[in-house]
Amino acid sequence: MSRRILAFGLLVGSALVAAPVHADTLREALAETYRTNPTLQAARAQQRATDESVPIEKSAGRPNVSSSGQYIEFIKQSSSSFTAPERLAGAGVDLGVPIYSGGAVRNGVRAAETRVRAGQADLRGTESAIFSQVVAAYMDVIRAEAIVALSGNQVGVLEVNLQATSDRFEIGDLTRTDVAQSEARLAIARSDLRSAQANLISARENYIALVGKAPDNLQPPPPLPGLPANVDEAVSFALEYNPDLIAARERSKASEFDINVAGASRLPRLSVFASGDYTNYLGTLGGPIGSSVAQETTAAQAGVSLSIPLFQGGRPAALQRQAQARAAATLEQEIAVERGVIAQVRAAWSSWKAANEIVESSQQAVAAAELSLEGVRAENTVGNRTILDILNAEQELLSAQVQLVTARRNAYVAGFSLLAAMGRAEARDLGLAEDSGVLYDPAVNYERVKGKFFDWDRDPDPVPQATRTVDIPAPDATIPDQQGGDSPSATNR
Repeated sequence: MSRRILAFGLLVGSALVAAPVHADTLREALAETYRTNPTLQAARAQQRATDESVPIEKSAGRPNVSSSGQYIEFIKQSSSSFTAPERLAGAGVDLGVPIYSGGAVRNGVRAAETRVRAGQADLRGTESAIFSQVVAAYMDVIRAEAIVALSGNQVGVLEVNLQATSDRFEIGDLTRTDVAQSEARLAIARSDLRSAQANLISARENYIALVGKAPDNLQPPPPLPGLPANVDEAVSFALEYNPDLIAARERSKASEFDINVAGASRLPRLSVFASGDYTNYLGTLGGPIGSSVAQETTAAQAGVSLSIPLFQGGRPAALQRQAQARAAATLEQEIAVERGVIAQVRAAWSSWKAANEIVESSQQAVAAAELSLEGVRAENTVGNRTILDILNAEQELLSAQVQLVTARRNAYVAGFSLLAAMGRAEARDLGLAEDSGVLYDPAVNYERVKGKFFDWDRDPDPVPQATRTVDIPAPDATIPDQQGGDSPSATNR
């Protein structure tokens, strides 16, 4: 139910945002990442490799058949042998069927199956981590564009102030000091604009690296639904659904099977076997009397083989102790992951709450700074305020606006990070099937390969699934306006 609520919320949130022509939404960015991100594609391929461990373990308990052939030319015979053959050709077939191997095969298969489940949880974790990076990159671009726009506007305002100050200096209304102060603030504002433009280009490059396409007039993201009511609820949900913790638990279970596999080498092994041989002396057996000797022979054998290990120099015990130590390590690692998840959830919750409070405070600061600037300008006209007072008020307003933009970015990223730590930030949770088509299900490949046993059953040669970014033009610091064009105030100066 919570996943459906989250998917519905993101869908409604996207619909509520009026997107102009040629604009990208967060859902589209996540869907594109889901289809083409190389890190995610590599993780899926690695999981397919993990799936193959199950049929590999099963093969140890299946029959094996081998054949052999030979041709021998006897170059020199014994001087006392008159009937030895000059050459022969032979072929043989051997069949072995393991019956009992001390539980090694059974426990090996169980361990492999458990590690497949751990790998599937790891894949979920990778998907969630990539999505968190995309959300952060998306919000970084929006923040950087806003800061460039604010900085560009500040440069424009200070240019007007400088012109006005210079005009008043010419008529003797202001001093040279006032002009110098205006010039200094304008130079600093231009420097800040350059820095903001460089940060925007860097943010866009990071976005391209993750999503695989250039950002195009990114729209405000939809609200994040499904956030917990309190930190205890968040921790409780994470302890059950966090993919990293699920993977650690599955690895602990797999290590228990490894202990039994190691101990199986002390137990008897039982198998049945059969073999058949064919030999043809090619008419050379028997020498002078060869015409009366059979030139072809066949043989067949079948039986039961029992192997009972009596002493192996302590190797089985050492292997089992080693497996026990590794199992102990996985148990401790599980607790370590659990600790990390709890800390991550609590920290994300705290960051999210703090960022929301900072947003509210920053909104009040912007409103107060706007009112203050208006008052300082009015008082300056009657001589109660200096040019420096106006410059300081303008700088305070800009700082408050930048802080508000940053706080909104931090609040959204922290909220998504909280959902990711809870195990609720994957493609299914976000309802991306409508945008990216059929979602990737690692269980499909596992079901496909787990029962395969034919030696020549291979898949097609791999080809890259991710898209390259070498043909994407290098981004600049141009700011698109709300109609999809370019804002002249934000272009490189």
